Amino acid sequence: MANSESLVPPQHIAIIMDGNGRWAKQRGLPRTAGHAAGAESFRRIANYCRTLGVKYLTVYAFSTENWKRSQDEIAGIMRLLRRYLEEALRDMEKNRVCFRFFGDLTRLSPQLQKLCLDAQSRSQDYDVQVNFCLNYGGRDEIVHAARAFADEVAQGKRSPEELTEGLFDNFLYSAGVPDPELVIRPSGEKRISNFLLWQSAYSEYVFMNVLWPDFTPEHLDEAIAEYHRRNRRFGGT
Repeated sequence: MANSESLVPPQHIAIIMDGNGRWAKQRGLPRTAGHAAGAESFRRIANYCRTLGVKYLTVYAFSTENWKRSQDEIAGIMRLLRRYLEEALRDMEKNRVCFRFFGDLTRLSPQLQKLCLDAQSRSQDYDVQVNFCLNYGGRDEIVHAARAFADEVAQGKRSPEELTEGLFDNFLYSAGVPDPELVIRPSGEKRISNFLLWQSAYSEYVFMNVLWPDFTPEHLDEAIAEYHRRNRRFGGT
């Protein structure tokens, strides 16, 4: 097992929090119980990232495809998120974590939208940043950014020839946030599932055979150690 004190973590780690439903099924529990256990795992890992000095943590909380799930499961996920944000707002001065939300929030309830915007506004000057991908899809984000740029062209503010990768970054939900160096997917699945498609072009992916509710700081140490074993050439030699 890696010693977290001996390895400098990436400044930006992204995690696909996968396996809550299977964790619950293995125990004969409803899927909502798996999401509750997954929420506790998130708290544990977010706190650990802060102690390691990770500057950005991005988590896949709810995808654009997750609306296909049962209404009971969706409602349970939203209740957990609401509870977490209410607690975060209450403890914000103590924890000093900056919150950002990547995705289209307009489909959420007005109460949840307000909690998201309040958390984002009140925490904007804090140093450690947690990005929640909420009603998020990588393809949807790219389409949203393309439309925003096209709108500025239509208004005469820009010309098509101006578009570069750097400029396009500014139209993404993640504008101003550096790309993740490390993307972790627990649960044993080996897919990127429409997560940070643009931003993870040169990320190191680590797939792990552990369900998200069972993911521990030791697993994160292991993923960071694997990251350090990689030779990141960015297309060079």
